[in-house]
Amino acid sequence: MTDNPQWQPGQPPPPPSDPSQQPYAGQPQQPYAGQPQQAYQRRPEGEERTWMILAHLSAPIAMIVSAGWLTILGPLLVWLFKKDSSPAVRQAAAGAFNFNLSFWVMTVIGWICFLTIILIPVAVVIWIIVFLVALYAHLRGAWLASKGQVYTYPFQLPVLS
Repeated sequence: MTDNPQWQPGQPPPPPSDPSQQPYAGQPQQPYAGQPQQAYQRRPEGEERTWMILAHLSAPIAMIVSAGWLTILGPLLVWLFKKDSSPAVRQAAAGAFNFNLSFWVMTVIGWICFLTIILIPVAVVIWIIVFLVALYAHLRGAWLASKGQVYTYPFQLPVLS
């Protein structure tokens, strides 16, 4: 099980001796979807929190302004401009972008259903679910970002990281 001769059965195994298998200090753990993530050694403060909140809230603002079509633009811009300055901001913006991309696909599916005429009720249900889940997830993400925590969105298409 391990190559350490000092290890005794009944004890937790020692960390791997190969440095490439050991996690580095800033490597995020993978929590369950929707759970706050706190794998960084320090909590984001000040400007980092502001950018994290902006990454989360830019999508609902764009949802209102563009009728749901530009929700991926805000998180993408935050990711492009701030991805190298803070791992927490990068993860918040990437998560918001990936989440919005998956919900954008759901919105398109709703439009396809709407255009078939017979599936208009299905389209309306899809749009209501997309709106409510997206609103909840973005507000929760912004709230956790204000406390310095990174939120992991559910239902993500992993495009950005």
